[in-house]
Amino acid sequence: MENPLLKLKNNISQLTETQRRVADYILKNPVDVAFLTVDQLALTVKTSTTTIMRLTFSLGYSGYTEFQKGLQELLRNNAAPQIRLETNLKDLDDSNLWMRCAENQFNNIQSTVEMISTESLNTALEMIISADRIFCTSVRSGLPVAQHLSFGLNRLLGNCELIVSDLSDWVDKGITLTSKDLVIATSFPRYARRTVEFAIAAKNNGAQVISITDSYSSPLVEYSNLVLPCSSTSIAFHNSPVASMLVADYLISAIAINYPEKTKDRLDKINSILTQINYHYTD
Repeated sequence: MENPLLKLKNNISQLTETQRRVADYILKNPVDVAFLTVDQLALTVKTSTTTIMRLTFSLGYSGYTEFQKGLQELLRNNAAPQIRLETNLKDLDDSNLWMRCAENQFNNIQSTVEMISTESLNTALEMIISADRIFCTSVRSGLPVAQHLSFGLNRLLGNCELIVSDLSDWVDKGITLTSKDLVIATSFPRYARRTVEFAIAAKNNGAQVISITDSYSSPLVEYSNLVLPCSSTSIAFHNSPVASMLVADYLISAIAINYPEKTKDRLDKINSILTQINYHYTD
């Protein structure tokens, strides 16, 4: 995803004096501009709509509408939580938050299904099943995904470990990684540095890396052998893990269904032990 504010900063020296005044207002008030019409913006900065249109043309956009959509997307995905919330509130009909939230998740799932090909999923399964060791890593909003994956894959295969990248001292694990190991890193905006650093260490040691992230502009992509892009928008301030949890759940289910010779015996043994220690509640 292009960063319209960064493009504006990088090109400001090439703008006319009037365009610079517009650019200065946009950079100082991005949340307001994200929802102002071109006429409203022109009135606010005391210039013409033609000046604003020429400004957006000079940045490579087809017009103000495309620039504004890019700005809205940037604020929703990459801004600090309070800015995301402020941005979403400007575009939110709170008459039925429950339905708005559900619709947003339906859209996230649909977008994710469209972005991830069957070929990519099959490649992910092959990477998982052939790995000697698997490390699922994430923090914050991506952590439920890593936890679900590590539990499910370890229950099936017995070689998966959860690494909470901003709490665990993963350096000891990182230096032992080899080309036979797999790291599954999950991160969404604003991307956690420690998660990316773990992916870098894995890549440098020859390990395979699968990234579950929001887009191909994610910093994880450069260090990944495979990217599974998942939409993570919410109607509030946070990254939603719902669509990426679907991907994680699919990987677990597909491993169990497609490779029963590797999983059934282990599941039987675990269930036998759980039964012996009366682990589950019964009347």
